[in-house]
Amino acid sequence: MAGPMDGFRVVELGIWVAAPAAGAILADWGADVIKVEPPTGDPARSFGRMLGLDPDLGAVSNPPFEMDNRSKRSVVLDLGSAEGRRIALELLCTADVFLTNIRPAVLLRMQLDFETVAAHNPRLVYGLVTGYGLAGPDADRAAYDVAAFWARAGLADLLTRPGDTPPFQRGGMGDHSAGMTLAAAACAALLARNRTGTGQLVTTSLYRQGAYTVSFDLNTLLMTGRQIAIGQRETMANPCMNNYSAADGKRFWIVGLQGDRHWPALCRVIDREDWLTDARFATARDRFTHARELITDLDAIFATAPLAVWGQRFDAEPDFFWSPVNTLDDVIADEQFRAAGGIVDVPEGVSSMPMVASPADFSATPWQPRATAPELGAHTEEVLAELRAVRTAEN
Repeated sequence: MAGPMDGFRVVELGIWVAAPAAGAILADWGADVIKVEPPTGDPARSFGRMLGLDPDLGAVSNPPFEMDNRSKRSVVLDLGSAEGRRIALELLCTADVFLTNIRPAVLLRMQLDFETVAAHNPRLVYGLVTGYGLAGPDADRAAYDVAAFWARAGLADLLTRPGDTPPFQRGGMGDHSAGMTLAAAACAALLARNRTGTGQLVTTSLYRQGAYTVSFDLNTLLMTGRQIAIGQRETMANPCMNNYSAADGKRFWIVGLQGDRHWPALCRVIDREDWLTDARFATARDRFTHARELITDLDAIFATAPLAVWGQRFDAEPDFFWSPVNTLDDVIADEQFRAAGGIVDVPEGVSSMPMVASPADFSATPWQPRATAPELGAHTEEVLAELRAVRTAEN
């Protein structure tokens, strides 16, 4: 199970999450990903300590780092030295793809900018994640995804209830989204290289990624000048598209997006088919007008039975769409999550470690992680020996 990227070499100069996430996806898919780290290591190696996990627990001592660095090889280079930069450039001359989220000004100082590297390896696909893009007044501004993706791109505001304070983003949400985009862009550029014989610079930014994530809202404002209202559960315009609580306190979401289609199914599952002839609820606009009243009635009905009972009734109605509001424990225990390939076993010595899978599969070239994340510099000598062998062969 080599994966579709088998035979491609990727060099990653990444810190924290965004570029390493792209590298992890390509490593899952079979690429030989060489992670270049400073002598102090990728700062993401400190995530486990931040979480208060025991550093002696092996792979489980730093799950976030494991997620974004499994199946890679780690090489330590001091890029502050001329020798370190020389080796990095030599390594890039053997690569198909370069992934980085180091700021462009820093890359330029290290002579690892696109123009310099491309002059030595014109076939290289150079993948860059920035905070805010390559042009404009904030092009050189440092960014984490909480700033550029979550706060500045509008996500936090759109998810804030009126009068409330903005919610906190979960770790790496924007970074993982941008990493997935960068991995896809790198693969597209490799396809283009097959036609042209030449690599290119491919970029994405956390800011652009955030804006794309909320493009349903943002494009509506851009094209019409109007904002889509932020829904409140108690007054949702379409009560068939709302979350409710069962008698046991477990919440669920009903997803009746097409009001006229899904309203009869809702009435059937709650034994209120009399509502189908109730003038208050005759049309989607009527249900909007009486939304508060209708949602209050639905709250009272759903509070009469536990979710397991409602789930059976929901599933018996083909035109009723719904989902439980799962906790993380629920997700891990969900038979469907496992059947859909959501968990992958990563080899660790003679055993394996369950981890979250990257979100794509291939029927003809299935992938499988090869190893847990490397120790800092674990493959330095191995990779340097490979470079020496290439040098010898060329001479």
